[in-house]
Amino acid sequence: MKTYKNPIIPGFYPDPSICRVGEDYYLVTSSFEYFPGVPIFHSKDLVNWKQIGHVLDRPEQLNLDQTPNSRGIYAPTIRYNDGIFYMITTFVVSQTGARRNFYVTATDPAGPWSDPNWLEDAPGIDPSLLFDDDGKVYYTGNRKPPEGPKYKKHNEIWLQELDLEKKQLVGPKYSLWDGALKNAHAQEAPHLYKINGWYYLIIAEGGTGHTHAVTIARSQNVTGPYEMTETNPILTHRHLGNNHPIVNVGHADIVETHNGDWWMVCLASRPYGGYYRNLGRETFLVPFIWEDGWPIVNPGKGIIEEEMIFPQLEEHKWPSLPAHDPFESEQLENRWNFLRTPRGDFWSLTERPGFLRLKAKKETIMEEENPAFVGRRQQDIDFMAQTVMEFSPKEENETAGLVLLQNQDYQFRLEVVLENQKPHIQLIRREAGVDELVAKREIATDKVYLKVEAEGQAYHFYYAEKAFDWELLADKVDGTILSTDKAGGFIGSYMGMYCSANGKESRNYADFDWFEYQGIN
Repeated sequence: MKTYKNPIIPGFYPDPSICRVGEDYYLVTSSFEYFPGVPIFHSKDLVNWKQIGHVLDRPEQLNLDQTPNSRGIYAPTIRYNDGIFYMITTFVVSQTGARRNFYVTATDPAGPWSDPNWLEDAPGIDPSLLFDDDGKVYYTGNRKPPEGPKYKKHNEIWLQELDLEKKQLVGPKYSLWDGALKNAHAQEAPHLYKINGWYYLIIAEGGTGHTHAVTIARSQNVTGPYEMTETNPILTHRHLGNNHPIVNVGHADIVETHNGDWWMVCLASRPYGGYYRNLGRETFLVPFIWEDGWPIVNPGKGIIEEEMIFPQLEEHKWPSLPAHDPFESEQLENRWNFLRTPRGDFWSLTERPGFLRLKAKKETIMEEENPAFVGRRQQDIDFMAQTVMEFSPKEENETAGLVLLQNQDYQFRLEVVLENQKPHIQLIRREAGVDELVAKREIATDKVYLKVEAEGQAYHFYYAEKAFDWELLADKVDGTILSTDKAGGFIGSYMGMYCSANGKESRNYADFDWFEYQGIN
């Protein structure tokens, strides 16, 4: 019997939301402080996914200036109605500290998408939309209960009608539900569906950590009252312990296939080397059935498995993405991101064709700024990443190289610097905002090859002055600083290319000929 492996989208792709249009499936995930925002994927079989772009790919759509780590774009929902795609999400706005919700639209999921339609008086996070049979559209989100929380992290799910012509919420707000468990906390991620005459409300509760869970309630009226199933939570791994290979399962969305089967996408993490989750929260897939009017997830087992039976859909594989990016296009491939909205003319694929040029901005990757950094997600527990760089530092403040990044305070920098008028290659391990020099060697060339290989949490760093004539710089370095379990926040590990003048103006730059990443099985 044909099977598939979880996660279906590995690496930092959390908070998945899904919709179907005919025999095509579309999925979006959170992107936080990274730009472009909200990656969007296309599938024909729910297992094989191809990224077709980003929903928020223009600076005028998404201003992430000074957005703090693990803020920015939270929990998008994608829906389709009458020829139009809708993506609604929360922007945790850094400039004011306020949370604002907005939606954008498109007729083609690959874009272009509209500029944001900001919704006033829409408190809370994790908005979602329901297009009802009578033509009305309903907004759901979470908020603090109007009468005040009864305990720490007490939220409720609320509903209000959305007028698409006026592009604003209208009418009264309704309190729907505050979760299945007594003193349930962090009620969030609501999705409302109308199925067989019932309104079903699926939410997450327990927080996005180890106690994450999926719960459900239903009503015959959209405004309630909502009753819950006695089998809640319908999905969680909180009871399986810290050593289970899949943990913190929650934040689900559901879809009915064109064959009439039902599937759920949700987030979860894969800890390794202890309870460390460098990969962040990833996108998983699990089947469910309806029994007595309620979902039964993965019948007979009730959990997500690493290997599961393939959907009853014709398999549709996409051409595999190359591990090697030669930077021969005039556009960056969809896997690449910037930290926050890119400001200034600091990168180019055309100034030296066949190379990615990064100019030495004064901003650094040790700040909550927009540094000259182009990165991609770590997607494998064991992996290899390498690049070749041409860089000649003119001043001791100038640096460039390969960065493994959790946030501004937790990272590795395999970089070239100038010391005593001679170039050196060094490895910096940064933990809790403090830099530690792990190793340093003098080099005699401005063209240097850089590589990291990871075996679980053991990271090995190499450099070469001649093509692939590798020299070991540091062996078995502890990689757990790249986990949110040490660094905090909600994101997964990134890696990429970097150039900085460390607070000063500079006209220098680094040229990267190619970048290669691949998982090691």
